[in-house]
Amino acid sequence: MKRLIVNADDFGFTRGVNAGVVRAYKTGIVTSTTIMANGEAFEDAVALAQSNPGLGVGCHLAVVGGRPVAEPSQVRSLVDDEGALPATLTQLMIKLARGSVSTDEIAREFRSQIERVARAGIQPTHLDTHKHSHTHPRVMKALVLVAAEFGIRCVRNPFEGVLAPAHLSSLSKWTYLKQYALSAAIQPGAIQFKRLARKHGLKTPDRFFGVGLTGMLDSAAIRSMMESLGEGTAELMCHPGLYDDDLDRAPTRLKREREHELEALSDPSLRRLAQEQGIELINYGELL
Repeated sequence: MKRLIVNADDFGFTRGVNAGVVRAYKTGIVTSTTIMANGEAFEDAVALAQSNPGLGVGCHLAVVGGRPVAEPSQVRSLVDDEGALPATLTQLMIKLARGSVSTDEIAREFRSQIERVARAGIQPTHLDTHKHSHTHPRVMKALVLVAAEFGIRCVRNPFEGVLAPAHLSSLSKWTYLKQYALSAAIQPGAIQFKRLARKHGLKTPDRFFGVGLTGMLDSAAIRSMMESLGEGTAELMCHPGLYDDDLDRAPTRLKREREHELEALSDPSLRRLAQEQGIELINYGELL
């Protein structure tokens, strides 16, 4: 059996991103999304999730970017003097390498974010993290602790599969290779991740795609991935959205690229291809 989860990250980031996620669900192949409890457009995302119950909604746990949901005084090792989370993954990793971040405080922030989502009436289908911070063992440890507390049994496997870039332009190939190299650099952590997930009874997809093509995902790339799927369950990460003033001002490198991804994900030929290839499109709620 071939199964594919198409998960749109950053639900709750801006209203335009929210609208793009829902459009990609209604008109395209998106089956799942992950909501940011500390996102500026969180309430709008909640309303959209409630009006689209077929869309699986998990938590996009963030210890990078924005402000914490917990009181800053309760997560002092995570925040700066202004009460903000590390602006980049690199900043977080430096803090982790120095041993200056408390695993308990990461768990406290994750717990606060899941609680906010649950209070809004959403039962999360799964957990993943903004910027894939749970590739770090200490972040993963915090994640498995709170997953057990909330009875959440599914988590993203953040270690990238192989997706050939042959169709890309020369510039995009270079960007792809840089992103893919970064993905490959963390591969040694995959064994420890799988061990932790297995130990704590967490279920993950067998394969994961999307890191190398972040910002460059088009229908040809999606088609190539779908045609190469083997047996089991895979996840494709994506970032659809509508470009608006809020997104233009937002601290993200993905701007108009989100509209390009939305267009690709809405290509009607991809649903036909899924049928031809015997691929079942599911969300994380159907992974169990």
